[in-house]
Amino acid sequence: MKTSATRAVQCSAVVLAGLMATACGSSGGDDAAQKNPSFKGRGPIKYVAGKDAGGSVQKVIDKWNKAHPKEKVTFVELPTDADAQRQQMIQNAQTKSDAYTVLSLDVVWTSEFAAHQWIDRLPADKFPLDKMMKPVVETGKYRGGQYSIPHASDGGLLYYRDDLLKKAGVDKAPTTWAEMKDACDKVKKLPEGKGMSCYAGQHQKYEGLTVNFSEAVNSAGGDVLDSKGKPNLDTPEAKKGLDFLADSVKDKTIPKEATTYQEEEGRQAFQGGKLIFMRNWPYVHSLASKDDGSSKVAGKFDVAPLPGLKGPGTSSLGGHNLALSSSAKNKATAIDFIKFFTSEEKARFALEEASLAPPYESLYTDEEMVKKFPYLPTLKKSILTAQPRPRVVNYGDASSAMQKEAYAAMTGTKSSAEALKDLQKALQKPTAQQ
Repeated sequence: MKTSATRAVQCSAVVLAGLMATACGSSGGDDAAQKNPSFKGRGPIKYVAGKDAGGSVQKVIDKWNKAHPKEKVTFVELPTDADAQRQQMIQNAQTKSDAYTVLSLDVVWTSEFAAHQWIDRLPADKFPLDKMMKPVVETGKYRGGQYSIPHASDGGLLYYRDDLLKKAGVDKAPTTWAEMKDACDKVKKLPEGKGMSCYAGQHQKYEGLTVNFSEAVNSAGGDVLDSKGKPNLDTPEAKKGLDFLADSVKDKTIPKEATTYQEEEGRQAFQGGKLIFMRNWPYVHSLASKDDGSSKVAGKFDVAPLPGLKGPGTSSLGGHNLALSSSAKNKATAIDFIKFFTSEEKARFALEEASLAPPYESLYTDEEMVKKFPYLPTLKKSILTAQPRPRVVNYGDASSAMQKEAYAAMTGTKSSAEALKDLQKALQKPTAQQ
């Protein structure tokens, strides 16, 4: 069997950005094993995911464990930082450890994990994929096979202080960046707006910045990759997108401290009443709505589509899918757990408990759900119109390059034009997965 390192060397002659849907892989018996994996063995397994900020994961696992006392699931909670999660999962895979069983993957990691045979190809006919939104299901595919099953989707939303906008005479959420800045200026003139910052997203140099950068480029009419999968960043549209982020830091629309924000820091700032606008994921809604004193903005905010250059912007497609580690034991139990965890019933529970965006289309038109979560139609549109981040085999290298150059522009060490020119070159270089 060829090792991941050997396959990576063979792949190193391939241009990174051209690996949208294909990748160098092993051949012969390895491919056959991937297409027809053996799902045998029952017993305890481990579910591996990032920090459960919404608090719903352990509750679902507890339900499983109560019904399956001989096949208990242990929750291995990784750091909040997506890059750290990915690195720990890769380290486990490279050592062929059976310490991890079911993996909660960011939707954009599927190609990389499948190409390196770190996860098994799953029996698609065992899951109700036909009831899920097609773009969400596609995130789990690689070379025609289903390698991960959607657990929760995600689309970026604009959270805003509805109460303060109304007091400032702004009667609707902004649809453009210019309108958002204008609304901020009006709110800051209010006594209640004194000392508040305008806007923040996820701007620390990590995966969240890849998302926010991609959204800015797409929302200005540009593309990170063109229709042929080649980098398309040395363009006027891409520059306008990055200029929005860089200029917003310069003019303090984005506060300087926001260049250290991940999802949770942004949520805490918004909930603490420090921000007028915030870009974040749906999970924030339930936390910011709590009336137990943990949120200063409960009942005072609303959500809208992300703004863009000339009109509504474009979200990056987010979310998490469940995959099965190829080196795991008790795979029969794992398959059953994935079915349980990704069911429509559990998606409804995750929506109600933690505002997680369901992959099932029916929940977005369910009268009871829409009454409880009025933002669902907005969220559905965000997901269906979202653009995926580059689905490349060497995703870590591509994401690191985007983070590096976007952060350089936002912190003033490079101009937007210089950063994009360097990023264009970086994404064209052959690279090897380490």
